[in-house]
Amino acid sequence: MIQQCHCITDIINKAFKEHKYCSAVFLDVSQAFDKVWHQGLLFKIKQTLPSGYFDILKSYLSDRYFTVSLNNKTSPLLPMLSGVPQGSILVPLLYTLYTADLPQSYKTILSTFADDTAIFTTNPDPTQTSANLQEHLLEINNWTRKWKLKINETKSSHITFALRRGQCPPVNINQTVVPQVETVKYLGIHFDRCLTWKNHVSTKRKQQEHKTREIKWLIGRHSPLSLENKILI
Repeated sequence: MIQQCHCITDIINKAFKEHKYCSAVFLDVSQAFDKVWHQGLLFKIKQTLPSGYFDILKSYLSDRYFTVSLNNKTSPLLPMLSGVPQGSILVPLLYTLYTADLPQSYKTILSTFADDTAIFTTNPDPTQTSANLQEHLLEINNWTRKWKLKINETKSSHITFALRRGQCPPVNINQTVVPQVETVKYLGIHFDRCLTWKNHVSTKRKQQEHKTREIKWLIGRHSPLSLENKILI
């Protein structure tokens, strides 16, 4: 994850040095792990892994059922045709196998980590930058339709990284304009358009202050703990 963040930062900094616009779309996949289509996943596993692994994973995904309870009433058992078991250590691996063939483009850079997906492109011309993004977004949107995933257009983000004023033109998914933002959170890091890290530092500082207040009774001056234990906490 840290390596992925370093890679993204290098892409943006390189664009700054070359006086280019770096524009990116951060995609929000609706209920990503719950929407993994079992038949499609098994097809890809069969194409990718040895037959022994296929048999094990097929058994792992088969014969799963769900039921719904509401107001003391329970629905009959229904088969689960999609979704990977939440909490399992196999979930990131299965999702990665399912999305390994996401369309790529020589005009853009695709960055993925589990269900976090971002598309970057750089160009001196802001209009061409957005055109490259839009072309790739169309391919990805067609792919998600084929494999029964859905991108949440309004929760996705479009950001222009640049040291100059102005933004790249908007892009859309399914005829819905992707919201343009000044900062975006990716893999726990807050990226702002000029890469100043001000928003990230401010957010993390607030989180630290909140956690410190929660344990003040343990590390405060009235706590009977020794200084060594306070520092350890």
